[in-house]
Amino acid sequence: MSFEATYADFSADPARLSNVGVTLHRARPAGSHLVVDAGGSVTLEFEVADPEGVPQVTLTVTALVSKSGRSPGYAPVDVLFQGEALAENLTVPGGGDLPQDNVFAVPGRLLKRGTNTLEIRSSPEARTMLWLHRITLDPVFERGRSERARTAEAARDSVFAFRTERRPAHAAASAPWQSAPRLLFHVDRGERSLPAQLGWRGTDGAEAAISFQSNMSDFHGCYRTADGAAYEYRGRLTGRWPFTAETENLSTAALHRFRTEEGWGGGWHASEELRLLVEDGAVPVERVTWRDQRGNSGVAVLHGVSAEAEVAGVEASDELREAHEVAGNLLEDSRAKWLAPDDVAHLDLTLARPAAVASYSLTTANDHPDRDPRDWTLHGSHDGRTWTPLDTRTGETFDARFQTREFTLRAGAGGGFGAGAGAETGGYRHYRLDITRNGGAGEVQLARVRLAAPADGQAFTGYYQRFDEGPIGYRGTPAPASPGSSARRLAVDLETAARGLAETARSLTALASQLRHGRG
Repeated sequence: MSFEATYADFSADPARLSNVGVTLHRARPAGSHLVVDAGGSVTLEFEVADPEGVPQVTLTVTALVSKSGRSPGYAPVDVLFQGEALAENLTVPGGGDLPQDNVFAVPGRLLKRGTNTLEIRSSPEARTMLWLHRITLDPVFERGRSERARTAEAARDSVFAFRTERRPAHAAASAPWQSAPRLLFHVDRGERSLPAQLGWRGTDGAEAAISFQSNMSDFHGCYRTADGAAYEYRGRLTGRWPFTAETENLSTAALHRFRTEEGWGGGWHASEELRLLVEDGAVPVERVTWRDQRGNSGVAVLHGVSAEAEVAGVEASDELREAHEVAGNLLEDSRAKWLAPDDVAHLDLTLARPAAVASYSLTTANDHPDRDPRDWTLHGSHDGRTWTPLDTRTGETFDARFQTREFTLRAGAGGGFGAGAGAETGGYRHYRLDITRNGGAGEVQLARVRLAAPADGQAFTGYYQRFDEGPIGYRGTPAPASPGSSARRLAVDLETAARGLAETARSLTALASQLRHGRG
């Protein structure tokens, strides 16, 4: 048996065809469907290499009859296979706004090796139009194969742009729609399925939730601005493209690429890369929710991630060398500790290269809570001699042994809230933690000290739920950029510039020709 995936998808413009040639009579494309007038027909020709072993074919015709004002429409159809009628004067429901699936059994005896013909005719007596959305044919034991192939092919164009409009919530049906910024989005985790619903929240608190037509031609939903005003929200598709390395050039918003993990069975397991891009003309997004046409859904809450500063060495004002409780232990991922036999002490950390620091963390040691630091100041220095105070803490406490607490640099001298210590000078090479009081013991101790640079990327946490399954954990960290992506972006810029120069050259040539002609 050899029977390729066979479909004609008229909901796309241009139509998507697999193993099919199409002939139209009194029929025309209308963007999201074919319009078949009274007496019109649509003929499909498709190839079958070997019909042996196919007892029956499942034919699905997805269509809708246009209304007659407020009344159901009327456009009966004949369905013929190799010229033999499968249905005559079939009345497709015409009272709704959604297309209907009409399923037929095609006897296997009608199949032949080579070219096969399917024809759908609208009756000359039709009073309204037949809207034909798609046609699929499959061997009976593989029903749905062509539909899956169709949706997978459609999902290849996974970057969408919509022209949008809004009007105040609860407005009268006659209230005018107001033009709103373009919506551009791309949500893909490698499952080759089109989105059915999308929601997002901006960093300013504005949020939206929308639902799409199955062919992605339109959406409808709601939008709430940062100040709480609610709007009805709709959009019409203006463009869609496959994802490429140049997708980022379409948008002013960041395209997020994540290396992901799924949490199940008591552990975390690597999963497909997730790509997220949502731009609605406002601020960046901090949360994205989605559901695809297969019923899978997910949520991703974005947050910044900080890179740990590389510490080349650490020295302490004092340490207990005979017990090997030395400052070097602070840089190890172990339970070894540093202990200074005094109630005050300081640590000098030298970085491999200057870096701005946005936060730092301290981890308590194994015993004696009264040895924990209580008061301290973090300083920064370019030369290791002149120090600038960056962050001062007093009265801090820790609740457990080997507890790690992170401290974000506060607004004030040397740092600046959110900027990172030394950001204005490219960062400090030296950092000093000056501990001026502990919990009352005669010694000071810590297990680890870490310095972190300002957030330079986005990670996410959330959940994922496959159709008919329970939710599982879902998280991601920034994925490395594709090799050569910068070069490709540069190539695109150069090609654009070259086209501009070529156009200028043509204009100058034409002007020169006109001037010469004028002199003659």
